[in-house]
Amino acid sequence: MRRLHLFFVVLLLSVVGLSVAWYKYHTLGFPLTPDRETETWTVEAQIRVETGSAPASVRFALPSDPPHYTLLDEGFVSRGWGLTTQSRGKEREAVWTKRSPEGDQTLYYQTTVYRDQEEIQPSAYPGPADPPELEEPLKSAAESFIEQIRAGSADIQTFATLLVKEVNASRPNENIAAFLKPDATETERTRLAIRLLAIARIPARMSHGVLLTDEGRNLTPTTWLEVHNSRRWVPIDPRSGSVGYPRNFLTWWHGDAPALETTGLQGATLTFATTRSLRDAIETAQLQSSIAESRLMDFSLLELPIDAQNTYRVLLLVPLGALIIVLLRNVIGIRTFGTFMPVLIALSFRETQLAAGVILFTLIVAMGLLIRFYLERLKLLLVPRLAAVVIVVIFLMAVISIVSHRLGLDTGLSVGLFPMVILAMTIERVSIVWEEHGPADALVQAVGSMIVAALAYLVMVNAYVAHTFFVFPELLLVVLALTLLLGRYTGYRLTELFRFRAFKTLAHVNRPPRDGER
Repeated sequence: MRRLHLFFVVLLLSVVGLSVAWYKYHTLGFPLTPDRETETWTVEAQIRVETGSAPASVRFALPSDPPHYTLLDEGFVSRGWGLTTQSRGKEREAVWTKRSPEGDQTLYYQTTVYRDQEEIQPSAYPGPADPPELEEPLKSAAESFIEQIRAGSADIQTFATLLVKEVNASRPNENIAAFLKPDATETERTRLAIRLLAIARIPARMSHGVLLTDEGRNLTPTTWLEVHNSRRWVPIDPRSGSVGYPRNFLTWWHGDAPALETTGLQGATLTFATTRSLRDAIETAQLQSSIAESRLMDFSLLELPIDAQNTYRVLLLVPLGALIIVLLRNVIGIRTFGTFMPVLIALSFRETQLAAGVILFTLIVAMGLLIRFYLERLKLLLVPRLAAVVIVVIFLMAVISIVSHRLGLDTGLSVGLFPMVILAMTIERVSIVWEEHGPADALVQAVGSMIVAALAYLVMVNAYVAHTFFVFPELLLVVLALTLLLGRYTGYRLTELFRFRAFKTLAHVNRPPRDGER
């Protein structure tokens, strides 16, 4: 029963930790690797207006939840103009107004977008489209054309694709030739496709957007067709009938109305400019989380002050080092002085580097051990003896720093980062083991401690490990689960297999013969 309870706790901790980490990675976009940059696009709409003497107003469609992209931020530049933003159903628009405009002016709208979706999200079905009212013989011709397309299609998507191809054919079907002018524009052909789809009761709409290109200038919107397949809006190229937006296509607004509507102006032109940039992936994920109003960010370490963040970048690695010690001691069988002494020494190695840290640590412990043996002759009590060892350790650290500075070796100055209490306790433990079990056993445990500290250092100093546990601290629940699981391990340690190899061989030689071996 206790074992089942432990397994349930381990499973619960693992599921919670991995689920939260997956949500932050998959939904909020937090990166798994450090120094990762994400591609963002800055799109600027330039509205050049020719003002007159009358009060002027400019209505401009704004992007709202475009497929495949997330709006990270936006801004307006319209000096001297009043500005409001409002919604028309699911569409947004900016309204600039000015009572007494003077001269030609330019209004700017700028937004930064980030591609975070590969699939278009599902949307509510708007209901069957209302068929247009047509008179004969146009009505019969349109219905005959729809029946021909329906016979050659399998679903709404293929129906719309075949219809668009017929509308754009060089020699269109005779049933729709009457609907098309010889010099029909792309927009007029798209309107015709929407009307014909409405006869088939298929909801369709126009969409307009900008093709994102690096350092693009004087860009104009491109018209697209969207058809609802009862689950989501499916984009279709109204020129070729191909399905899906181009990868760098940003949908700006929907509907047959233009993006720009003005009153009181002599003229207005709209152009777009785009540029590509790289932004830190964590910064992008934070902006995306705030836009999504994720409450998870309220409990993120990224919201702490910088100095506190730097502290936790180190502290969060201590549990991982503890797991490494548990694994090396309980499963591998490496003997060390103390339980967490190697982890603390490994943390100090982060500043001294591994080779220099091992040399300095060995030097201090060796010199301190000599003085500890001398203190043993004085027959001191435990607490005064430990206090004396601490004083000696600090004195030795100061001497090493001074000597290394005089010799021009800056590495020795970092010896002050070693935890002096841990050094003192290590010296005390080495001397006790030396006296009780001999120098060989003390040397084995000292070497084991250095090996564990070095391995823990190599893991904890890894930039990917440090980044992962800082950005996804919930993974500590998984570390806790593994630690609890290893806490019930009672099997052979790896080193014991070598220690007892002679007994195993002897048992094999002295076993009684089996039937057939006599």
